[in-house]
Amino acid sequence: MEISQLETFITLAAIGNMTETARRRFLTQPAVSSQISNLETELDTRLFNRSRKGMTLTEAGEVFLIYARDSLLRMEAGRSALASLKGLEHGSLSIGGGATATTYLLPPKLGAFHTHFPKIQFYVREQASRGVVEAVLSGELDLGVVTMPIQLPRSEQAKIVIQPWFSDELKLIVPEDHKLRKRKTFRWKDLEDVDLVLFEAGSAVRGHIDQRINDSGIHVNIVMELRSIASIMQMVRQGIGAGFVSRFALEDNEGLRCLDGKISRDLALVYRNDRDLNPSAKAFLEMV
Repeated sequence: MEISQLETFITLAAIGNMTETARRRFLTQPAVSSQISNLETELDTRLFNRSRKGMTLTEAGEVFLIYARDSLLRMEAGRSALASLKGLEHGSLSIGGGATATTYLLPPKLGAFHTHFPKIQFYVREQASRGVVEAVLSGELDLGVVTMPIQLPRSEQAKIVIQPWFSDELKLIVPEDHKLRKRKTFRWKDLEDVDLVLFEAGSAVRGHIDQRINDSGIHVNIVMELRSIASIMQMVRQGIGAGFVSRFALEDNEGLRCLDGKISRDLALVYRNDRDLNPSAKAFLEMV
């Protein structure tokens, strides 16, 4: 059953004349006759009474007319909804990432996106990189921001697109009375037996820090583990220990850089490549 058949049927039902229906539908009379005949064959029901005075609906035709009109109205509503979605007049965007992404990187990007598309609803989740990938794979999130590298089973690798986004540097922050307070740089040997406030074990950022500490061969005291950048900064201010945070969380003159090699990590955007992104996610991805 084709839309054009329904449109012709509804027009003929209203007019009752094959020739006038053909004129209004920009069809030939044989084309109109063929469409109605094919529709009746498909439905296995006679829809019109035919006479010299014209064509009138049968009882079955009267019933079918209700559903034909409803079908066309729904189809038109569907077209309007798709056009509206394409223009981002409504829709949603779900995105997840770690503390740096959700606190410092995404807010200005989402703010700019909201300015252009104010009717889009946002859902932002702060989560470790592995959890973000799992949520993208399950469809809970449209997009994710993760710290590279991401270890994925081979079965999942083909389902995910990994698009490089930002290069981040982790800088050391220390309490007011710390021996390194007036320094702008440090070496790993300067942290021998120093108390540290770090991100929780298992997080991607923590993995980078642990690796550098192990490579340096020093001993440190991990006195506290936290999930958020704000919490780490507060604990450092309280004198509990030194910590590492993203450069995006600091002013240009804040934090100490490592002279033994910059402590850097690469952030990437991830999304499914085996299904279409919704229009909101696609537009946001293009913007960033």
